[in-house]
Amino acid sequence: MVLQTLSQKMRTRAVLDRPKLQMDRRAGSRASVLVVVLWITAGLTALVLYFAASMSLELRASANRAADLAAGQAIEGAARYVGWALAQFATNGMMTTNSQFVCQALPIGESQVWILGRNPAPAESGLNQLVFNLQDESGRLNLNRANSNALSMLPGMTTELAAAIVDWRSTNGTLQLGYSSLGYEAKRSPFETVDELRWVQGITLDHLFGDDRNQNGVLDPDERSLTGSLYSTPGLLDTTTVFSREPNFHADGTLLTNVNIRAQIQGLLDSSFGTGRSREILTRLGFTQGGGPGGGGGGGAAAATPNFPSLLRFYLTSGLSQDDFERIAPELCVTTNTYSYGRVNLNTANATVLTALFVGAGLAQEAAEGAASTLVQYREQNTTSLNSIAWMVAALGRDHQAVTTLAGRDLLTTRSFQYGADLVAVGPLGRGYRRVKFIFDISDGVPKILYRQDLSRLGWALGDRVREQIAQQIDR
Repeated sequence: MVLQTLSQKMRTRAVLDRPKLQMDRRAGSRASVLVVVLWITAGLTALVLYFAASMSLELRASANRAADLAAGQAIEGAARYVGWALAQFATNGMMTTNSQFVCQALPIGESQVWILGRNPAPAESGLNQLVFNLQDESGRLNLNRANSNALSMLPGMTTELAAAIVDWRSTNGTLQLGYSSLGYEAKRSPFETVDELRWVQGITLDHLFGDDRNQNGVLDPDERSLTGSLYSTPGLLDTTTVFSREPNFHADGTLLTNVNIRAQIQGLLDSSFGTGRSREILTRLGFTQGGGPGGGGGGGAAAATPNFPSLLRFYLTSGLSQDDFERIAPELCVTTNTYSYGRVNLNTANATVLTALFVGAGLAQEAAEGAASTLVQYREQNTTSLNSIAWMVAALGRDHQAVTTLAGRDLLTTRSFQYGADLVAVGPLGRGYRRVKFIFDISDGVPKILYRQDLSRLGWALGDRVREQIAQQIDR
């Protein structure tokens, strides 16, 4: 009886607890669903955030690519601008200055371009700062013309390395260098670019770059001086060229006056100084009238014909003043060849190049260094008196060893027809970076691009100051 009563109570309680159990089951089910929903929501949120971050990164990458393309197009526009500037201002072979056209932060669209130049006398001027201008190729030694004595005087060079360079370009080279072990042979023909030096046995990156690894003309904080100096020591890339040539004709195709041909020089002197003075100058030059071509005399004696190896020798012999020589100097040449190759521009060559040139011409190193230093200082102080090679005589004196030695060879000029334009572009909002070096030639009257090389791989070349200026522009 008791058992029946207990069983009945249990059944009754079970019946009464059934709704509660059902409710607990429903609550547990709902909680499970909520947890699943929360997990799904969290997963979807993570996916949304992931894709949002991906899109943000892609947007930034797209903006960077667009800025890089803009910088590249700015380079092309700047190259056209340089061509225009050369056509406008580089008349008669006279070097243009950065005061005649924009060289810094040139706006092209939303990009900016800098024309990165070189300071020809950083130590003398006390500057280790970026310079913005065109680079004169005639201010460097021509690899295809300089002799081994001159090449050996460049930074980091030795007589062995200089001989190897000459051997590489020589059609009948005699040095037995181990190129076969390197997998190639010596070229035995002229250099086509300065970068070709990398193939010459013994030439290293230190020889090419010096301590200026990013080739911007200054010693940056992350660059180590090879000499302990506060200034950059240039390498072969900055002291040599293969592009220097000077035309012996005008832009319209008419030939220059050859000082070794009497009829030509007499005509120029007559028109410039009058007949009477022209005769006096011709006599000092050593021309005597006779029955030969252009002699102007009726006798049968042949006319004396002096041979001037250089315009410097012509100037020293003529007795002309510096001002008078400058009047006719752009009209003169000493050869019948169409072009003269490898002349070095006295107005733009640094002391290192001038010293090497003078040693190559036969001066002792000490005398060459002294003459080069004097010339660099003189031109810094007399910027308006550099219109012809006659200023070298004014700076050193007629009897200076460098003057008399250089007068015997056609190695000097004050005109330039090939220019390097090291163009550095930064895209919109400081994004995008391109750097391309161009070599322009105006020897035929119309600017033409001879060479271009992408230097973007060398990294940032504009220094901290320009970086800060760009940042300030963006903040505005």
